[in-house]
Amino acid sequence: MTDYTVAFIGTGDAADLTNPGPDGFAMNYYHAEAYEALENCTLAACADIDADRAAAFADEFDIAGEHTYADYETMLAKAEPDIVSISVWPDIHADVVIDCARADSVEAIHCEKPMDLTWDGAERMARVCQQRGVQLTFNHMRRFKPTWVEARDLIESGEIGSLERVELSLGNIYDGGTHEFDFATGVVGDRPAEWVLGQIDYREENRWFGVHNENQAFAQWEYDNGVYGVVTTGKGNSLIPAHMRFTGTDGVLDVNPDDEDADNVVRWRGHGEADWNRRTLEEGAWTDPINDAIAHVVECLETGAEPELSARRALNTTEIIFGIWESARRRGRVDFPLEIEGNPLHEMVESGALEPDPAAD
Repeated sequence: MTDYTVAFIGTGDAADLTNPGPDGFAMNYYHAEAYEALENCTLAACADIDADRAAAFADEFDIAGEHTYADYETMLAKAEPDIVSISVWPDIHADVVIDCARADSVEAIHCEKPMDLTWDGAERMARVCQQRGVQLTFNHMRRFKPTWVEARDLIESGEIGSLERVELSLGNIYDGGTHEFDFATGVVGDRPAEWVLGQIDYREENRWFGVHNENQAFAQWEYDNGVYGVVTTGKGNSLIPAHMRFTGTDGVLDVNPDDEDADNVVRWRGHGEADWNRRTLEEGAWTDPINDAIAHVVECLETGAEPELSARRALNTTEIIFGIWESARRRGRVDFPLEIEGNPLHEMVESGALEPDPAAD
C-alpha cells in the first residue's frame, strides 16, 4: 500500500459546519475526516487566505503550524503534497487546479463541485491534468449515497428493462443539481450527450458561492446511446412525482418518491402493474458518502483505474448544464460538442438580457 501526504486549499470557516449556506459549507473539514480515516494518508498541510481559519483547521486535524499557509503556492512548494483537496469558490477552481497540477509533487487533485464558473475553465483544467498525468476528480459524492447506489443497481440488474429516459426534479441545475445530472449520466453509462434544448427564468438573484443559478428551468437532451433526459427546476419542478425517475422498456423506478417523506426510498414497478415495490435504505449523515468517495479516489490513485468521479465523467455532466443555459440564450437547440468559453447565464446577466431583482435579505 502506497502512503500519501494530503494538503488542503480553502479550509473554510468551522462555523459553517453547523450553519451552512450559499457562502460556505466548510467542505474540506469533511474531506479531511475522510482522508484521516485512511491508513495510507497523512494530513500534511493546509492553506487559506484567512489565517485564523487555516489555524483552526490545522488545530482540528493536528497539522503542524509550520505547514499552515496563507497562500497555496507557498504550501505546494514547501509541503510537496501527493494529494490536494480543493474547496474554494468555483470562479477560481480552474486556476487553482492547474497550479496544483503543475507542482511536481502532486499526483492527484480532488476538487469540490461544480467544475468551474466557465466551460472553458472546466475543459482547461481537465486537459492540463491529463497532460500532466495527474488524477483529477470532483466531489460528486452522491454516487456513493446508499439510496442512489441501490437505484443504480436495480436499473443495471434489469428491473425496468433497457433504460429509455431519465427525469430530474431539482432546485437548480448547477450548484446542487450537478449531483443529480452526474448520477443520471452515470446510470446511462457515463455517455456524453449529443444535444440539449432548454429554457430558463431568472427574475430574482440566486447566487451560490458567487455563481448565478436560475430560478426555474426546463430542458430535454439526448445521450449518444439514445437515452433521453428531462429536467425541471424551481416552480414547476413537480412535473414528476419523485426526485428522480428512470423509465425503461419494462417499467419505471423512482428515487425519493413524493408519497414518502424521506430521502432514502426507492420504488419500482413494471408497466401496467398497480403496486409498487419499495425499498428503504439506511442512511447516515448527508456527508457520509464523502468517506466512500475519497476512499475510492485514493484507491484509484494506487491502482490506476479511472475513478467514478473523474474529470471525464464530470465534463459530460457540465456540458449539459452549460448547454441548457446556452440554449436559453440562443433560443434554440444546442448541438454538442459545446463551442463556447464562458458562462452563458452570467453573460446574459452582464449584458442586461436578464435582470434579476436583488435577492431578498
